[in-house]
Amino acid sequence: MASSREAFSAALVDLAAEDRRVVLVAADSIKAMRATTFQEQYPERLFDMGIAEQNAVAFAAGLASCGLIPFVATYAGFITMRACEQLRTFVAYPGLNVKFVGANGGIYCGEREGVTHQFFEDLGIVRSIPGVAIVVPADASQVRKATRAIAQLDGPAYLRVGSGREPVVFDDDMPFELGKARVLVEKGNDIAIFANGFILSRVLSAADILESQGVKATVVEVHTLKPLDVGSIVEVLERTGGAVTVEDHNVIGGLGSAVAEVIAEHVPVPLVRVGLQDVFPVSGEAEALLDFFGMGVNDIVEAARKAVRKKEN
Repeated sequence: MASSREAFSAALVDLAAEDRRVVLVAADSIKAMRATTFQEQYPERLFDMGIAEQNAVAFAAGLASCGLIPFVATYAGFITMRACEQLRTFVAYPGLNVKFVGANGGIYCGEREGVTHQFFEDLGIVRSIPGVAIVVPADASQVRKATRAIAQLDGPAYLRVGSGREPVVFDDDMPFELGKARVLVEKGNDIAIFANGFILSRVLSAADILESQGVKATVVEVHTLKPLDVGSIVEVLERTGGAVTVEDHNVIGGLGSAVAEVIAEHVPVPLVRVGLQDVFPVSGEAEALLDFFGMGVNDIVEAARKAVRKKEN
């Protein structure tokens, strides 16, 4: 396990050392985002607006309009819901260079604060706003690299991080390329499984089980939800002829919807979506919550087998 919040904070400190324009805007979230090191090293570049997320986003827009590179870091839902209008109108509409970092993305990451702090709508909300890049890394090392990647992007971006206790999926030397989906496992072309976020570790386990059952899957990580790598997704779908999407998010609006749109417009194949089935979750232990709401390893295996059956029919 490793902390995606600490990874973000460490990357931000490195960026601040390299570029004086990098600043942090908090909303009573310095400790929550593990940003105390940034506070100690760059106190003049930290702006804590208190529990006032709408003000924080509007303030960050002002900073960006003056040539700074503000990172707004707090809970995912408070950025994408409470400050949605400010994100849309004051940042996205003028295309300002503000970076949003939302913690507790998904039900997996909200166990300590409970159901009100499990944010499973955030990606769908931001996907509907023009011009905002969306990145959903799979572990702490990828969060660190993704933070650097969005800092180099000229324009608004939304980075989803977790609670601070996420599975390690990749070695530290695994590269990160913004906007590019990547094939992680290529056991065969029976089915394609598209996934992003911290649930990816479960998908990799499911692919091994499927192989033992005679189903050979290709696993694709879609860490950049927007801009979507349509070309790579189409290429995989043409080879496999069927798809499963796996995400810790409502199946409406996130990765499942994005892949469904690609299927509808480019290559009609069967699709099964694994995720929160348009219901509110409950509070509880992280791993148990995923299992209870149909995002367990066995659920992913069954979804893949279902997609294969639909493909054969």
